[in-house]
Amino acid sequence: MRCRRVVIEKKKERRLILFALLVLAVYLSPLFILQENAHIRVHDNLDSNLAWYKVLAKSGEIFGSVNAVIPQIINGQLSRNAFGTEYSIIVWLYALFPTMIAYGLSQALTRVAAFFGMYLLLKDHWLSGDKWLILQIGSALAFALTPFWPSGMLSTLGMPLVLWAFLNIRSGKGTWKDYVIFTIIPFYASIVLGFFFFLSAIGIVWLWDVLRGRGWNLRFLLAIGYMTVIFMLVEYRLVYSFLFSGEPNSRDEYFHAQLPFWRAVRLFIKNYLLGHNHVMTVHTFIIVPTAFIALYFVFSKKLWRQEKLFVFLFFLNILLSLWYAFWFYEGWLPVTKKFHFMDTFNFARYHFLRPLVIYAGFALALKIITMQGVDWAKMAKWFIVLQIFFLVLSNDEIIYHDKPTVKEFFAEDLFYEIKEHIALPQDEYRIASIGLHPAVAQYNGFYTIDTYNNFYPLSYKHQFRKIIEKELAKNKTIRKYFDQWGGRCYIFTAQLGKRYMLKKDSKRHLKNLELNTDVFKDMGGRYIFSAIPIDNAEQNKLLLDKVFVSKTAAWKIYVYKTL
Repeated sequence: MRCRRVVIEKKKERRLILFALLVLAVYLSPLFILQENAHIRVHDNLDSNLAWYKVLAKSGEIFGSVNAVIPQIINGQLSRNAFGTEYSIIVWLYALFPTMIAYGLSQALTRVAAFFGMYLLLKDHWLSGDKWLILQIGSALAFALTPFWPSGMLSTLGMPLVLWAFLNIRSGKGTWKDYVIFTIIPFYASIVLGFFFFLSAIGIVWLWDVLRGRGWNLRFLLAIGYMTVIFMLVEYRLVYSFLFSGEPNSRDEYFHAQLPFWRAVRLFIKNYLLGHNHVMTVHTFIIVPTAFIALYFVFSKKLWRQEKLFVFLFFLNILLSLWYAFWFYEGWLPVTKKFHFMDTFNFARYHFLRPLVIYAGFALALKIITMQGVDWAKMAKWFIVLQIFFLVLSNDEIIYHDKPTVKEFFAEDLFYEIKEHIALPQDEYRIASIGLHPAVAQYNGFYTIDTYNNFYPLSYKHQFRKIIEKELAKNKTIRKYFDQWGGRCYIFTAQLGKRYMLKKDSKRHLKNLELNTDVFKDMGGRYIFSAIPIDNAEQNKLLLDKVFVSKTAAWKIYVYKTL
């Protein structure tokens, strides 16, 4: 009888897993069906990373030395190290496949790993037992559907899988499979975009065990050290730049401690309820109420001891949002002035642990609710269904339907016309863009003096600033944005502010523009690609060469050349 029950449970498990994978396949299908006609995230995606991968692949510097540069961007002053390691799988996806095939494969790989990672974590450690199968698989599927930052890969969504492996080692049940995970994940994740914070948190767990008298557990400690070393080897460019780069870079003028107390409090509430755009969890409407309902039962029925893991995750979630918000509190200023690395390294990213914490806590909250009776058990299942429904509605094709498609954004046909019109080898002249992300021109092979990168020479930033000095003086927002961060080294204008996606139906005109085109020319600038007309072009020593427009492009490009 017991064997038959086990067989039935195994069949049920397989059916539910197959159903979850089918949901993932349907969710991902627009990327493979529509490809370049798909709508995907622009911020920190189309405007940057996707172009970087193509530029890197074409540069011939994938395996460049730690002192190599990328010639196509900012006059060859952008370090090869700024584009990450050649040992990252995502680099090779974009080098070997067309952009949207690579993008779709990356999404699929990440989401499948996220699903099985969360499922194994819940099943083997935090929500064990066949009776919780629906909660295990439902919560894992919901986690795998979260709209993560695409180029983050498994930096956050891979955490449950790695935690599962670490907990195996910690409990003395580790196998070679755990070390395979420790070895592979660093090739498809970033240490600064997730795993530095995760591994340091795991180190705190090990230390907590020691202080509680559970012994030194050297296997656990060595496992942490092993994965850290693998990350350091894979990310050797980052390690080199951090330890040995003596030249000041743009991050040296990044100042985070600016918020007064009450604005930090407001940011805490916003982050707790809405999340962050790099680690979106879509938890506001279902997961937050679910967690508070479960906490109510824990309080009212005195379940603290039995449900201590849920309680811990509940308050850890709050603590992570507090830490994130108050990292930007102006009270840090005396410390950051003394320890400069606290400005150049973003310690606020401990909040990147939140997707793991939120969805594992969601599963545990559902278990607590289910235990309150038949009606509550039905409601718990509805919470899962509703959460998955909200996540499906957060599909890029729905959320970004009003943004340009990938094809419209990169506008390859339009920029090919521009290249043919200029009729010079692209490496013989430099361009900059106005009202348009430089990534568009870069993707199409143009050499740009503007860029979006957060690690480039500070001297270049100061030189570039002279071009837009008068425009910055007119607009406090862009002046502060450029001077106190500068990751977007753009031709900012006071009139447009931080608008750099002006589509071809825009009726705007640039008036009273004041650029220092002498500096622009000194830096090799010969053409400006503007998304809107410049009314006083001659005053800026610019001449309208030709206007380009296409049905397949989101932009109308006004090509100006310097006089």
